Amino acid sequence: MTLPATGLVLALAGGVGGAKLALGLSRILPPHRLAIVVNTGDDEQFHGLHVSPDLDTMTYTLSGLYNPETGWGIDGDSFETLQMLNRLGADTWFNLGSRDFAMHIRRTDLLSQGSSLSEVTSQLTANLGIEHPIIPMSDQPVRTVLDTDAGTLSMQEYFVKRRAEPVVRSMDYVGAPDAQPSPSFAAALDAAAAIVICPSNPFLSVAPILAIPGVRDAIASHRAPRIAVSPIVGGAAVRGPAGKIMQELGADVSALGVAREYRGICDALVLDSQDADLADAVCAEGVGAAVMPTIMQSDEDKVQLAERVLALAADMEKQR
Repeated sequence: MTLPATGLVLALAGGVGGAKLALGLSRILPPHRLAIVVNTGDDEQFHGLHVSPDLDTMTYTLSGLYNPETGWGIDGDSFETLQMLNRLGADTWFNLGSRDFAMHIRRTDLLSQGSSLSEVTSQLTANLGIEHPIIPMSDQPVRTVLDTDAGTLSMQEYFVKRRAEPVVRSMDYVGAPDAQPSPSFAAALDAAAAIVICPSNPFLSVAPILAIPGVRDAIASHRAPRIAVSPIVGGAAVRGPAGKIMQELGADVSALGVAREYRGICDALVLDSQDADLADAVCAEGVGAAVMPTIMQSDEDKVQLAERVLALAADMEKQR
């Protein structure tokens, strides 16, 4: 396998799809050559605790704790704490496992002592034996808010409480104009030898990262190979509401629609093999196209896709 010769691979991720590819990358690259920057626009307060769903999904995935059936949460976790909270009159529409609660309790405690979200995440991941850096996109709060036909909803209200059923009219990333990239994210942007946008929801997972001032411009002007993996395969999202949101916002629900979203910040879009017929149309948008299997069902699939993406980056590097 051919890798980018030297330097850091910066992965931008959110959700289960992003965590899958990040796991594959972590199986190939040593910790000093991979930085995984994770969306925090989904963060929310539940039961007085700071919950970071995408950071947790990434953490549980890389630590081997994740539930393989759902892709999120801890394998074998119970919901006894949540059930007791419900008996005590709490609103419990957001599922939190009993062991999962420990993560949120510890995070909230450390944040209350004055540590930044980056510092807290570094400590929590180290305690779970993760060597590869998992980095919040910002230490300042950024919250994804959706304008829908059912009113203004937070990301979790829309996705979990309302099961992504309301029609999305627009979305905003509240707090983004006043936020900064976390220190490790800023350093990784400067040092990156390749940038990989994982197969995450372009609007809910990647756009909040790009909304932080300076980030999109830094990627747009970056000289490193910039590769994105389409989360849309065969005209539908591999999982989650990406396809529905794209349709409601007037985007083409296809890898071509993804290419248009990433135009200017992506040199090559990875299309699944079943979307090979879209390669020419993607190239016509000014984005290169690479066709390969992208569905990740097993850990072997995740590693193989990571290998192919890194080989693509290495080829692009040689051609520069």
